[in-house]
Amino acid sequence: MGTSYTKLTGVFALLFLTVNLASAQAPVYNVKKYGAKGDGKNLDTKAIDKTIDAAAAAGGGTVYFPAGDYLSVTIHLKSNVALYIDQGATIVAATNDDNIKYDMPEKGENEIYQDYGHSHFHNSLIVGENLHDISIVGPGKIWGKGLIKDERKAGQNEGYGNKALALKLCKNVTLKDFTIYHGGWFCFLLTAVDNTTIDNIKMDTGRDGIDLISSRNVHISNTTINAPGDDALCLKCDYSLNYPRALENVTITNCMVSGYNEGTFLDGTFKKDGRNHPQGRIKFGTESNGGYKNITITNCIFDHCKGLALETVDGAALEDITISNITMRDINNSPIFVRLGARMRAPKDFPYSTLRRVIISNVVAYDVDGTQGAVISGIPGHDIEDLTLNNIRIYYKGGGTKEQITREVPALIKGYPEPESFGITPAYGFFIRNVKDLKMSDVEVSYMKEDLRPGFYLDNVDGADFQHVRAQKAEGASTFILNQVKNFSVYNSSQLPSIKLASVDKKEF
Repeated sequence: MGTSYTKLTGVFALLFLTVNLASAQAPVYNVKKYGAKGDGKNLDTKAIDKTIDAAAAAGGGTVYFPAGDYLSVTIHLKSNVALYIDQGATIVAATNDDNIKYDMPEKGENEIYQDYGHSHFHNSLIVGENLHDISIVGPGKIWGKGLIKDERKAGQNEGYGNKALALKLCKNVTLKDFTIYHGGWFCFLLTAVDNTTIDNIKMDTGRDGIDLISSRNVHISNTTINAPGDDALCLKCDYSLNYPRALENVTITNCMVSGYNEGTFLDGTFKKDGRNHPQGRIKFGTESNGGYKNITITNCIFDHCKGLALETVDGAALEDITISNITMRDINNSPIFVRLGARMRAPKDFPYSTLRRVIISNVVAYDVDGTQGAVISGIPGHDIEDLTLNNIRIYYKGGGTKEQITREVPALIKGYPEPESFGITPAYGFFIRNVKDLKMSDVEVSYMKEDLRPGFYLDNVDGADFQHVRAQKAEGASTFILNQVKNFSVYNSSQLPSIKLASVDKKEF
Protein backbone atom coordinates (compact mmCIF):
# COMPACT_ATOMS: atom_id res chain seq x y z
CA MET A 1 0.00 0.00 0.00
CA GLY A 2 2.82 2.36 0.84
CA THR A 3 4.39 1.86 -2.56
CA SER A 4 1.06 2.37 -4.35
CA TYR A 5 0.39 5.52 -2.32
CA THR A 6 3.82 6.90 -3.22
CA LYS A 7 3.23 6.25 -6.90
CA LEU A 8 -0.22 7.85 -6.73
CA THR A 9 1.02 10.99 -5.02
CA GLY A 10 3.82 11.16 -7.55
CA VAL A 11 1.30 11.13 -10.40
CA PHE A 12 -0.76 13.89 -8.74
CA ALA A 13 2.39 15.93 -8.23
CA LEU A 14 3.29 15.54 -11.89
CA LEU A 15 -0.25 16.54 -12.96
CA PHE A 16 -0.13 19.56 -10.64
CA LEU A 17 3.23 20.63 -12.08
CA THR A 18 2.00 20.18 -15.68
CA VAL A 19 -1.16 22.23 -15.04
CA ASN A 20 0.81 25.02 -13.41
CA LEU A 21 3.39 25.11 -16.19
CA ALA A 22 0.62 25.24 -18.79
CA SER A 23 -1.08 28.12 -16.97
CA ALA A 24 2.24 29.97 -16.78
CA GLN A 25 2.78 29.79 -20.52
CA ALA A 26 1.79 32.62 -22.87
CA PRO A 27 -1.82 32.30 -24.07
CA VAL A 28 -2.78 30.82 -27.43
CA TYR A 29 -4.75 32.89 -29.97
CA ASN A 30 -6.68 30.87 -32.55
CA VAL A 31 -6.92 32.70 -35.88
CA LYS A 32 -10.36 31.23 -36.50
CA LYS A 33 -11.70 32.94 -33.38
CA TYR A 34 -10.59 36.24 -34.93
CA GLY A 35 -12.41 35.64 -38.19
CA ALA A 36 -10.11 33.49 -40.34
CA LYS A 37 -12.03 31.06 -42.56
CA GLY A 38 -9.20 28.67 -43.47
CA ASP A 39 -11.15 27.55 -46.56
CA GLY A 40 -8.55 28.49 -49.20
CA LYS A 41 -11.08 30.83 -50.87
CA ASN A 42 -11.60 33.80 -48.59
CA LEU A 43 -8.68 36.11 -47.90
CA ASP A 44 -7.65 35.68 -44.26
CA THR A 45 -4.97 38.39 -44.01
CA LYS A 46 -6.98 40.82 -41.86
CA ALA A 47 -8.00 38.09 -39.45
CA ILE A 48 -4.41 36.81 -39.15
CA ASP A 49 -3.01 40.30 -38.52
CA LYS A 50 -5.79 40.97 -36.01
CA THR A 51 -4.81 37.81 -34.13
CA ILE A 52 -1.14 38.80 -34.11
CA ASP A 53 -2.06 42.28 -32.84
CA ALA A 54 -4.09 40.77 -29.99
CA ALA A 55 -1.19 38.53 -28.94
CA ALA A 56 1.28 41.42 -29.10
CA ALA A 57 -1.02 43.74 -27.14
CA ALA A 58 -1.19 41.17 -24.34
CA GLY A 59 2.60 41.09 -24.12
CA GLY A 60 3.06 38.09 -26.38
CA GLY A 61 1.70 34.66 -27.13
CA THR A 62 1.15 32.03 -29.78
CA VAL A 63 -0.97 32.62 -32.86
CA TYR A 64 -2.45 29.23 -33.69
CA PHE A 65 -3.37 27.98 -37.18
CA PRO A 66 -5.52 24.83 -36.91
CA ALA A 67 -6.00 22.57 -39.93
CA GLY A 68 -7.14 24.51 -42.99
CA ASP A 69 -5.90 26.57 -45.92
CA TYR A 70 -5.32 30.22 -44.99
CA LEU A 71 -5.24 32.37 -48.11
CA SER A 72 -3.28 35.55 -47.49
CA VAL A 73 -1.18 38.41 -48.74
CA THR A 74 1.38 40.18 -46.52
CA ILE A 75 1.25 39.04 -42.87
CA HIS A 76 2.95 41.36 -40.36
CA LEU A 77 4.87 39.76 -37.52
CA LYS A 78 5.31 41.46 -34.14
CA SER A 79 7.73 41.03 -31.25
CA ASN A 80 7.09 38.33 -28.62
CA VAL A 81 4.70 36.48 -30.94
CA ALA A 82 4.98 32.96 -32.32
CA LEU A 83 3.06 31.55 -35.27
CA TYR A 84 2.20 27.88 -34.78
CA ILE A 85 1.15 26.12 -38.00
CA ASP A 86 -0.48 22.85 -37.02
CA GLN A 87 -0.51 19.57 -38.94
CA GLY A 88 -2.94 19.97 -41.83
CA ALA A 89 -2.67 23.77 -41.79
CA THR A 90 -1.26 25.67 -44.78
CA ILE A 91 -0.66 29.40 -45.18
CA VAL A 92 -1.26 29.97 -48.90
CA ALA A 93 0.15 32.98 -50.77
CA ALA A 94 -2.68 34.58 -52.75
CA THR A 95 -2.24 35.46 -56.42
CA ASN A 96 -2.38 39.23 -56.67
CA ASP A 97 -4.78 41.07 -58.95
CA ASP A 98 -6.42 44.51 -58.92
CA ASN A 99 -8.20 43.72 -55.67
CA ILE A 100 -5.61 41.57 -53.89
CA LYS A 101 -2.24 43.20 -53.28
CA TYR A 102 0.83 42.52 -51.19
CA ASP A 103 2.63 45.35 -49.41
CA MET A 104 4.58 47.53 -51.81
CA PRO A 105 8.38 47.14 -51.87
CA GLU A 106 9.78 49.86 -49.64
CA LYS A 107 12.41 52.29 -50.85
CA GLY A 108 15.72 50.60 -50.22
CA GLU A 109 18.44 52.27 -48.18
CA ASN A 110 20.48 51.73 -51.34
CA GLU A 111 19.64 49.78 -54.47
CA ILE A 112 23.08 49.90 -56.10
CA TYR A 113 25.36 47.28 -54.61
CA GLN A 114 23.07 44.24 -54.48
CA ASP A 115 20.24 42.74 -56.48
CA TYR A 116 16.78 44.30 -56.25
CA GLY A 117 15.47 41.35 -54.27
CA HIS A 118 18.03 41.92 -51.50
CA SER A 119 17.06 45.59 -51.14
CA HIS A 120 13.34 45.12 -50.48
CA PHE A 121 11.53 43.12 -47.81
CA HIS A 122 7.94 44.29 -47.47
CA ASN A 123 6.59 42.64 -50.65
CA SER A 124 6.53 39.24 -48.96
CA LEU A 125 3.99 36.76 -47.66
CA ILE A 126 5.33 37.08 -44.09
CA VAL A 127 7.44 40.07 -43.07
CA GLY A 128 9.13 41.40 -39.94
CA GLU A 129 11.47 44.35 -39.38
CA ASN A 130 13.16 45.59 -36.19
CA LEU A 131 11.54 42.83 -34.13
CA HIS A 132 12.69 40.60 -31.30
CA ASP A 133 11.65 37.23 -29.90
CA ILE A 134 9.63 35.86 -32.81
CA SER A 135 8.97 32.30 -33.97
CA ILE A 136 7.35 30.39 -36.78
CA VAL A 137 6.99 26.75 -35.77
CA GLY A 138 4.84 23.68 -36.20
CA PRO A 139 4.46 20.77 -38.64
CA GLY A 140 2.25 22.62 -41.14
CA LYS A 141 3.08 24.24 -44.49
CA ILE A 142 3.62 27.52 -46.27
CA TRP A 143 2.67 27.38 -49.95
CA GLY A 144 3.86 30.34 -51.97
CA LYS A 145 1.27 29.66 -54.64
CA GLY A 146 0.88 33.27 -55.78
CA LEU A 147 4.49 34.39 -55.28
CA ILE A 148 6.54 35.26 -58.35
CA LYS A 149 10.16 34.21 -58.81
CA ASP A 150 11.49 37.52 -60.09
CA GLU A 151 11.56 41.24 -59.33
CA ARG A 152 8.41 41.60 -61.45
CA LYS A 153 6.87 40.17 -64.58
CA ALA A 154 5.95 42.07 -67.73
CA GLY A 155 2.41 43.30 -67.26
CA GLN A 156 2.40 42.26 -63.58
CA ASN A 157 0.16 44.43 -61.42
CA GLU A 158 1.82 46.34 -58.61
CA GLY A 159 1.31 44.61 -55.33
CA TYR A 160 3.03 41.34 -56.19
CA GLY A 161 4.77 39.22 -53.57
CA ASN A 162 8.04 37.42 -54.25
CA LYS A 163 9.28 36.07 -50.88
CA ALA A 164 7.75 33.61 -48.44
CA LEU A 165 9.47 35.14 -45.39
CA ALA A 166 11.57 38.31 -45.11
CA LEU A 167 13.15 39.44 -41.85
CA LYS A 168 15.37 42.50 -41.41
CA LEU A 169 17.15 43.73 -38.28
CA CYS A 170 15.56 41.16 -35.99
CA LYS A 171 16.92 39.15 -33.07
CA ASN A 172 16.03 36.02 -31.11
CA VAL A 173 14.30 34.17 -33.94
CA THR A 174 13.18 30.54 -34.16
CA LEU A 175 12.05 28.87 -37.41
CA LYS A 176 11.30 25.21 -36.93
CA ASP A 177 9.53 22.10 -38.25
CA PHE A 178 7.42 23.48 -41.11
CA THR A 179 7.53 22.93 -44.88
CA ILE A 180 7.70 25.48 -47.69
CA TYR A 181 6.62 24.68 -51.22
CA HIS A 182 7.29 27.19 -54.02
CA GLY A 183 8.77 30.04 -52.00
CA GLY A 184 9.05 32.68 -54.75
CA TRP A 185 12.40 34.43 -55.23
CA PHE A 186 13.43 33.51 -51.66
CA CYS A 187 11.88 31.13 -49.17
CA PHE A 188 13.79 32.93 -46.40
CA LEU A 189 15.45 36.33 -46.89
CA LEU A 190 17.14 37.01 -43.55
CA THR A 191 19.19 40.20 -43.28
CA ALA A 192 20.85 41.23 -40.01
CA VAL A 193 18.87 38.59 -38.12
CA ASP A 194 20.81 37.69 -34.97
CA ASN A 195 20.54 34.86 -32.45
CA THR A 196 18.58 32.67 -34.83
CA THR A 197 17.78 28.96 -34.85
CA ILE A 198 16.54 27.24 -38.02
CA ASP A 199 15.80 23.55 -37.53
CA ASN A 200 13.99 20.73 -39.31
CA ILE A 201 12.73 22.81 -42.24
CA LYS A 202 11.85 21.28 -45.61
CA MET A 203 11.90 23.48 -48.73
CA ASP A 204 11.00 22.62 -52.32
CA THR A 205 11.23 25.75 -54.41
CA GLY A 206 12.12 27.22 -57.79
CA ARG A 207 14.73 29.75 -56.70
CA ASP A 208 16.69 30.45 -53.50
CA GLY A 209 15.95 28.50 -50.35
CA ILE A 210 17.68 30.39 -47.52
CA ASP A 211 19.59 33.63 -48.10
CA LEU A 212 21.31 34.39 -44.79
CA ILE A 213 22.82 37.87 -44.97
CA SER A 214 24.95 39.93 -42.57
CA SER A 215 23.67 38.06 -39.50
CA ARG A 216 25.27 36.87 -36.27
CA ASN A 217 24.94 33.80 -34.07
CA VAL A 218 22.87 31.64 -36.39
CA HIS A 219 22.38 27.87 -36.22
CA ILE A 220 20.89 25.93 -39.15
CA SER A 221 20.34 22.20 -38.72
CA ASN A 222 18.43 19.16 -40.01
CA THR A 223 17.13 21.13 -42.99
CA THR A 224 16.57 19.91 -46.56
CA ILE A 225 16.35 22.32 -49.48
CA ASN A 226 15.52 21.36 -53.06
CA ALA A 227 16.16 24.37 -55.32
CA PRO A 228 16.79 23.46 -58.98
CA GLY A 229 16.64 27.05 -60.27
CA ASP A 230 18.98 28.78 -57.83
CA ASP A 231 21.08 28.33 -54.70
CA ALA A 232 19.67 26.26 -51.86
CA LEU A 233 21.58 27.73 -48.93
CA CYS A 234 23.31 31.00 -49.70
CA LEU A 235 25.49 32.96 -47.26
CA LYS A 236 25.97 36.65 -48.05
CA CYS A 237 27.10 39.92 -46.49
CA ASP A 238 25.66 42.60 -48.77
CA TYR A 239 25.28 46.40 -48.52
CA SER A 240 21.49 46.56 -48.24
CA LEU A 241 21.72 48.16 -44.78
CA ASN A 242 23.77 50.96 -46.38
CA TYR A 243 26.81 49.88 -44.39
CA PRO A 244 28.90 46.70 -44.36
CA ARG A 245 27.99 44.10 -41.73
CA ALA A 246 29.67 40.72 -41.37
CA LEU A 247 28.02 37.33 -41.43
CA GLU A 248 29.61 35.66 -38.43
CA ASN A 249 29.29 32.90 -35.85
CA VAL A 250 27.25 30.56 -38.03
CA THR A 251 26.87 26.78 -37.79
CA ILE A 252 25.26 24.63 -40.48
CA THR A 253 24.89 20.92 -39.76
CA ASN A 254 23.01 17.81 -40.89
CA CYS A 255 21.52 19.49 -43.97
CA MET A 256 20.84 18.30 -47.52
CA VAL A 257 20.66 20.34 -50.74
CA SER A 258 19.53 19.19 -54.18
CA GLY A 259 18.31 20.29 -57.61
CA TYR A 260 15.50 17.91 -58.60
CA ASN A 261 12.44 19.27 -60.39
CA GLU A 262 10.49 21.61 -58.16
CA GLY A 263 7.85 19.71 -56.21
CA THR A 264 9.37 16.28 -56.77
CA PHE A 265 11.32 16.33 -53.52
CA LEU A 266 8.15 16.74 -51.49
CA ASP A 267 6.17 14.16 -53.49
CA GLY A 268 9.07 11.70 -53.35
CA THR A 269 9.51 11.21 -57.11
CA PHE A 270 12.85 13.09 -57.42
CA LYS A 271 12.45 13.81 -61.14
CA LYS A 272 15.07 15.36 -63.39
CA ASP A 273 13.98 17.45 -66.36
CA GLY A 274 17.25 17.09 -68.25
CA ARG A 275 18.50 20.62 -67.59
CA ASN A 276 22.26 20.74 -67.74
CA HIS A 277 22.98 22.64 -64.58
CA PRO A 278 20.43 22.51 -61.76
CA GLN A 279 21.80 24.59 -58.89
CA GLY A 280 20.63 23.70 -55.39
CA ARG A 281 24.02 24.13 -53.72
CA ILE A 282 25.56 25.71 -50.61
CA LYS A 283 27.33 28.94 -51.56
CA PHE A 284 29.17 31.85 -49.94
CA GLY A 285 28.38 34.91 -52.10
CA THR A 286 27.87 36.45 -54.51
CA GLU A 287 27.07 39.71 -52.69
CA SER A 288 30.07 40.05 -50.36
CA ASN A 289 30.81 43.38 -48.70
CA GLY A 290 30.74 42.93 -44.94
CA GLY A 291 32.80 39.81 -44.30
CA TYR A 292 32.42 36.12 -43.44
CA LYS A 293 33.87 35.11 -40.09
CA ASN A 294 33.80 32.10 -37.81
CA ILE A 295 31.56 29.81 -39.85
CA THR A 296 31.41 26.02 -39.76
CA ILE A 297 29.54 23.63 -42.08
CA THR A 298 29.46 19.92 -41.31
CA ASN A 299 27.60 16.68 -42.08
CA CYS A 300 25.88 17.91 -45.26
CA ILE A 301 24.78 16.19 -48.48
CA PHE A 302 24.77 17.55 -52.05
CA ASP A 303 22.62 15.57 -54.52
CA HIS A 304 21.99 16.32 -58.23
CA CYS A 305 23.17 19.92 -58.00
CA LYS A 306 26.19 22.20 -58.24
CA GLY A 307 29.13 21.88 -55.88
CA LEU A 308 30.32 23.83 -52.86
CA ALA A 309 31.23 27.47 -53.63
CA LEU A 310 33.16 30.00 -51.55
CA GLU A 311 33.18 33.37 -53.29
CA THR A 312 34.28 36.81 -52.11
CA VAL A 313 34.45 39.43 -54.86
CA ASP A 314 33.06 42.72 -53.43
CA GLY A 315 35.50 43.54 -50.62
CA ALA A 316 34.64 41.03 -47.91
CA ALA A 317 37.16 39.20 -45.76
CA LEU A 318 36.26 35.50 -45.90
CA GLU A 319 38.19 33.92 -43.06
CA ASP A 320 38.16 31.35 -40.29
CA ILE A 321 35.91 28.84 -42.06
CA THR A 322 35.78 25.07 -41.55
CA ILE A 323 33.83 22.71 -43.80
CA SER A 324 33.83 18.98 -43.09
CA ASN A 325 32.02 15.68 -43.60
CA ILE A 326 30.46 16.49 -46.97
CA THR A 327 29.15 13.91 -49.44
CA MET A 328 28.21 14.74 -53.04
CA ARG A 329 26.66 12.79 -55.92
CA ASP A 330 25.72 13.80 -59.46
CA ILE A 331 27.49 17.17 -59.35
CA ASN A 332 27.27 19.20 -62.54
CA ASN A 333 30.11 21.68 -62.08
CA SER A 334 33.20 22.22 -59.96
CA PRO A 335 32.78 20.19 -56.73
CA ILE A 336 34.88 22.70 -54.78
CA PHE A 337 35.05 26.30 -56.02
CA VAL A 338 37.08 28.81 -53.99
CA ARG A 339 37.21 32.25 -55.60
CA LEU A 340 38.70 35.58 -54.60
CA GLY A 341 37.83 38.19 -57.24
CA ALA A 342 37.44 41.94 -57.70
CA ARG A 343 33.98 42.56 -59.11
CA MET A 344 33.84 45.35 -56.48
CA ARG A 345 30.11 45.95 -56.47
CA ALA A 346 30.71 48.30 -53.57
CA PRO A 347 31.22 52.00 -52.73
CA LYS A 348 34.19 53.75 -54.26
CA ASP A 349 37.58 52.95 -52.70
CA PHE A 350 36.18 49.91 -50.87
CA PRO A 351 39.03 47.53 -49.89
CA TYR A 352 39.74 44.41 -51.93
CA SER A 353 38.52 41.05 -50.70
CA THR A 354 40.69 38.67 -48.71
CA LEU A 355 40.28 34.90 -48.36
CA ARG A 356 42.29 33.06 -45.73
CA ARG A 357 42.31 30.45 -42.98
CA VAL A 358 39.89 28.03 -44.58
CA ILE A 359 39.86 24.27 -43.92
CA ILE A 360 37.90 21.82 -46.09
CA SER A 361 38.09 18.20 -44.99
CA ASN A 362 36.41 14.79 -45.22
CA VAL A 363 34.75 15.23 -48.61
CA VAL A 364 33.66 12.48 -50.98
CA ALA A 365 32.17 13.38 -54.37
CA TYR A 366 31.00 10.89 -57.01
CA ASP A 367 29.84 11.32 -60.62
CA VAL A 368 31.20 14.85 -60.97
CA ASP A 369 31.18 16.76 -64.26
CA GLY A 370 34.54 16.32 -65.95
CA THR A 371 34.87 19.76 -67.53
CA GLN A 372 36.62 21.75 -64.83
CA GLY A 373 37.64 19.84 -61.77
CA ALA A 374 37.89 21.73 -58.50
CA VAL A 375 38.84 25.39 -59.00
CA ILE A 376 40.79 27.45 -56.46
CA SER A 377 41.59 30.86 -57.87
CA GLY A 378 42.64 34.23 -56.51
CA ILE A 379 43.69 37.18 -58.69
CA PRO A 380 47.17 38.63 -59.41
CA GLY A 381 48.37 40.54 -56.37
CA HIS A 382 45.57 39.20 -54.19
CA ASP A 383 46.21 35.57 -53.36
CA ILE A 384 44.02 33.15 -51.49
CA GLU A 385 46.00 32.44 -48.30
CA ASP A 386 46.34 29.62 -45.78
CA LEU A 387 44.02 27.07 -47.37
CA THR A 388 43.97 23.47 -46.12
CA LEU A 389 42.29 20.54 -47.85
CA ASN A 390 42.53 17.04 -46.41
CA ASN A 391 40.89 13.64 -46.70
CA ILE A 392 39.16 14.37 -50.00
CA ARG A 393 38.07 11.81 -52.62
CA ILE A 394 36.58 12.94 -55.94
CA TYR A 395 35.41 10.69 -58.81
CA TYR A 396 35.06 12.66 -62.06
CA LYS A 397 33.30 11.66 -65.26
CA GLY A 398 36.49 12.43 -67.21
CA GLY A 399 36.86 12.71 -70.95
CA GLY A 400 39.41 15.52 -71.14
CA THR A 401 41.82 15.77 -74.07
CA LYS A 402 45.51 16.53 -74.38
CA GLU A 403 44.74 19.71 -76.31
CA GLN A 404 42.82 21.10 -73.34
CA ILE A 405 46.01 21.17 -71.27
CA THR A 406 47.25 24.19 -73.19
CA ARG A 407 44.03 26.18 -72.91
CA GLU A 408 44.55 29.52 -71.15
CA VAL A 409 41.97 29.98 -68.40
CA PRO A 410 40.68 33.59 -68.39
CA ALA A 411 41.47 35.75 -65.35
CA LEU A 412 37.92 37.14 -65.04
CA ILE A 413 39.12 39.53 -62.34
CA LYS A 414 35.98 41.68 -62.45
CA GLY A 415 33.63 38.97 -63.69
CA TYR A 416 30.74 37.24 -62.00
CA PRO A 417 32.27 34.36 -60.02
CA GLU A 418 30.72 31.24 -61.49
CA PRO A 419 32.78 28.10 -62.24
CA GLU A 420 31.31 27.72 -65.73
CA SER A 421 32.70 31.15 -66.67
CA PHE A 422 36.24 29.77 -66.53
CA GLY A 423 35.49 27.11 -69.12
CA ILE A 424 37.51 23.93 -69.48
CA THR A 425 40.52 23.82 -67.18
CA PRO A 426 43.91 22.22 -67.96
CA ALA A 427 43.54 19.74 -65.06
CA TYR A 428 40.75 17.28 -64.42
CA GLY A 429 41.30 17.18 -60.64
CA PHE A 430 42.34 20.58 -59.23
CA PHE A 431 43.12 23.84 -61.02
CA ILE A 432 44.91 26.10 -58.51
CA ARG A 433 45.95 29.68 -59.28
CA ASN A 434 47.10 32.72 -57.28
CA VAL A 435 47.34 30.96 -53.93
CA LYS A 436 49.78 31.33 -51.05
CA ASP A 437 50.33 28.64 -48.41
CA LEU A 438 48.33 25.67 -49.65
CA LYS A 439 48.30 22.36 -47.77
CA MET A 440 46.73 19.23 -49.28
CA SER A 441 46.89 15.81 -47.66
CA ASP A 442 45.12 12.50 -48.26
CA VAL A 443 43.59 13.81 -51.48
CA GLU A 444 42.73 11.43 -54.32
CA VAL A 445 41.17 12.17 -57.70
CA SER A 446 40.13 9.74 -60.43
CA TYR A 447 37.91 9.52 -63.50
CA MET A 448 35.38 7.14 -65.02
CA LYS A 449 36.32 7.88 -68.64
CA GLU A 450 39.96 8.31 -69.61
CA ASP A 451 41.18 11.88 -69.16
CA LEU A 452 44.50 13.01 -70.63
CA ARG A 453 44.85 16.08 -68.46
CA PRO A 454 46.91 16.03 -65.23
CA GLY A 455 45.36 15.60 -61.82
CA PHE A 456 46.80 18.91 -60.53
CA TYR A 457 47.68 22.16 -62.32
CA LEU A 458 49.30 24.94 -60.26
CA ASP A 459 49.78 28.47 -61.60
CA ASN A 460 51.39 31.27 -59.59
CA VAL A 461 51.40 29.45 -56.27
CA ASP A 462 53.77 30.21 -53.40
CA GLY A 463 53.99 27.50 -50.78
CA ALA A 464 52.31 24.20 -51.68
CA ASP A 465 52.67 21.06 -49.57
CA PHE A 466 51.18 17.81 -50.88
CA GLN A 467 51.16 14.68 -48.72
CA HIS A 468 49.53 11.33 -49.47
CA VAL A 469 48.05 12.52 -52.77
CA ARG A 470 47.03 10.25 -55.63
CA ALA A 471 45.73 10.96 -59.10
CA GLN A 472 44.62 8.44 -61.70
CA LYS A 473 46.84 8.95 -64.72
CA ALA A 474 46.40 7.99 -68.37
CA GLU A 475 49.38 6.65 -70.32
CA GLY A 476 51.62 9.54 -71.24
CA ALA A 477 49.81 12.00 -68.97
CA SER A 478 51.25 13.85 -65.98
CA THR A 479 50.19 14.03 -62.37
CA PHE A 480 51.34 17.64 -61.84
CA ILE A 481 51.92 20.64 -64.08
CA LEU A 482 53.61 23.59 -62.37
CA ASN A 483 53.74 27.12 -63.75
CA GLN A 484 55.48 29.85 -61.72
CA VAL A 485 55.46 27.90 -58.47
CA LYS A 486 57.61 28.49 -55.39
CA ASN A 487 58.25 26.40 -52.28
CA PHE A 488 56.60 23.28 -53.61
CA SER A 489 56.85 19.83 -52.05
CA VAL A 490 55.35 16.35 -52.44
CA TYR A 491 56.03 13.57 -49.95
CA ASN A 492 54.64 10.24 -48.80
CA SER A 493 52.81 9.82 -52.10
CA SER A 494 53.04 6.35 -53.65
CA GLN A 495 52.91 7.49 -57.27
CA LEU A 496 55.76 10.00 -56.97
CA PRO A 497 59.16 10.26 -55.32
CA SER A 498 59.48 12.91 -52.63
CA ILE A 499 60.09 16.24 -54.33
CA LYS A 500 61.03 19.65 -52.95
CA LEU A 501 61.38 22.63 -55.29
CA ALA A 502 62.33 26.18 -54.27
CA SER A 503 61.18 27.71 -57.55
CA VAL A 504 60.00 26.19 -60.80
CA ASP A 505 58.36 27.33 -64.02
CA LYS A 506 56.74 25.14 -66.64
CA LYS A 507 57.50 21.77 -65.19
CA GLU A 508 55.43 18.59 -65.34
CA PHE A 509 55.90 15.16 -63.84
